[in-house]
Amino acid sequence: MSPEVKTPDPARRSERSRQAILRATRELVSEVGYAKLSIEAIATRAGVGKQTIYRWWRSKGAVVFDSFLALSEGADGMALPDTGDIEADLKAVLRATVAEFADPAFEAPIRALNLEIAGDPELAAQYREKLAGPVDEAKKERLRSAQRAGQIAADADLDLALELLYAPLYQRWLLRSGPLTAAYADALVDHALRALRP
Repeated sequence: MSPEVKTPDPARRSERSRQAILRATRELVSEVGYAKLSIEAIATRAGVGKQTIYRWWRSKGAVVFDSFLALSEGADGMALPDTGDIEADLKAVLRATVAEFADPAFEAPIRALNLEIAGDPELAAQYREKLAGPVDEAKKERLRSAQRAGQIAADADLDLALELLYAPLYQRWLLRSGPLTAAYADALVDHALRALRP
């Protein structure tokens, strides 16, 4: 009796290649920056041909975007902590955000992605639909919970509330105009909640 010969599963091989490409992209953007990143370098690092990358992505920016989107894949929904204390929960989330933006390994690729989004309307639309939109919805759901608990004014504009919390952080990070610290994150929450409380 001859041993059973297994046929390779093309779907599994494709998924392995896709994950290798996304991982290689994140690593290379951190190491060399977006400007020096090339499809050839990604292909070499991932162990695939350039044509494999071009079959799945239309541009370098699209690969970079998907490499970050992949970091949130597999999460069963997205939710912010809800301990019942909106101030403590927002401070925990903003401190984590500040730490992430201050981390050089995370900062370089995110700056590269932001440059691409600024110059590519199609990529910007994908970013809003696939990443920013769902994340903002999770943040607003936490704020709605605070509204139901009477911790935030019932008529507060939640889109504007998110801008009050995150726009100063984003501007400070983008322009490198000041340090990104836990104390800064806490101050943002304190000032935003003064405006949002009933």
